[in-house]
Amino acid sequence: MTGIPLNLDWQQILLHLLNFVVLFAILYFLLYKPVKNFIEKRRKAYEDIDNQAKADREEAEKVLAEYKEKLAGVDAEIEEKRNAVLEEAAHRADDIKEGARKEAEEILAKAEQQAKNDLDRVVAEAGDKVAQMAQEAAEKAMFGSTEDAYDAFLDKAEEK
Repeated sequence: MTGIPLNLDWQQILLHLLNFVVLFAILYFLLYKPVKNFIEKRRKAYEDIDNQAKADREEAEKVLAEYKEKLAGVDAEIEEKRNAVLEEAAHRADDIKEGARKEAEEILAKAEQQAKNDLDRVVAEAGDKVAQMAQEAAEKAMFGSTEDAYDAFLDKAEEK
């Protein structure tokens, strides 16, 4: 103990320093490094979970956008088909109306022709009957009195 102030022994200081280094090394390898590795693994796991959640969210948003786009497309397609069906129905209704109109015109034309034919036939029959009655009246006029012929003509006219 020769000259070192405060009674410090270099050997004791070096032994304490060696103990401190050994203790530090042991604590580093037994506590600090495993805890640091555990924390790093846990941080990595949480980052992976966060990244996966972000990727899932982006995928869900993409799918949602696709569904919205498809839904809009379906609405447009439904409207387009509805308009096409309405247009087809209008064309069919017009075709049916046109067919009915043509059929009505044909029926009217046939009815007019039939009426004309009936009128011509009735007029011809009436003309034949008038001619026959006139002939009978003329025969009677030639063979009898005028009064008898006139009465016979009227009787014939009333019969028919």
